[in-house]
Amino acid sequence: MAADRRLTPYARLPRAHHGRTVLHSTVDAFGRAHWLLRGATVLADLYDAVVVTVDAGRSEETHLSSVRARFPLVDALPDGGFVVADARSRADADQVHIFDALGRPTWGFTVGDAVGHLLTDESGDLWVGYFDEGVVSDPLSEPGVRRWSSTGTPAWQYGPQSGIGSFLDCYALNVGRRATWVYPYTDFPLLEVRDGRPPHVRTAPVRGASGVAVHGEHVAFYGGYADDGDRLVLGKLTDSAVEPEEEVRLLRSDGSRSGGPRRVVSRGSRVYVQEEPFTEWGLLDIG
Repeated sequence: MAADRRLTPYARLPRAHHGRTVLHSTVDAFGRAHWLLRGATVLADLYDAVVVTVDAGRSEETHLSSVRARFPLVDALPDGGFVVADARSRADADQVHIFDALGRPTWGFTVGDAVGHLLTDESGDLWVGYFDEGVVSDPLSEPGVRRWSSTGTPAWQYGPQSGIGSFLDCYALNVGRRATWVYPYTDFPLLEVRDGRPPHVRTAPVRGASGVAVHGEHVAFYGGYADDGDRLVLGKLTDSAVEPEEEVRLLRSDGSRSGGPRRVVSRGSRVYVQEEPFTEWGLLDIG
């Protein structure tokens, strides 16, 4: 019987910030962990926020002014700035706002309703994966996954591929250094995107995963429906399919089973996992 795997402790929000509301958290393209925390000032639909960045055990703060996202997602830009997107778009306001390294808002734009994933790459481009409410009702979200420049210029979008079903929801999105991997509902294929070319499509035997990691010919799917929230399926890539090799549980670092809401970020060979109260990140690295 295959042995279960354990997460490795990766990053923690400094205890001095534990009393603040965690609005969102992520791990960026360079491995730095970020927490977006609500500040003390709230004025109408604007509020102050602070991004706490933890890198190799060191932490720093970036204070953001005039944040307006109701359902915020955050990621870092390579120039030291940040992008904050609202998961739900509004007709009367920009949905995505770019903040410079001093936390000042610079410009905004709209990328489409129902943003489920927001991941920046090393060049600063934004990869956005959408869930079903946007895919079926918003022309910007309809492709299911898109790439945007940090100035709001469309750079790439998914187009229908032969041999796979409809794209109704981006369940998992992995933005690595050399490739982006997309795992969409309803058929759950694994799509490999390189250099803006049409995706390389592989069938996959796993349904409902929330994270995917890829290293060479090796692949791991994390998560699933119901009791499979901590399932880990390991396999190999062929030209046309994912061949499963073993199925185990991905446990907490102390060996206990995880449960409840999770936040998952996929980056190349790594899957980062965060549980409530969302103050710690654990790591699985198949590389």
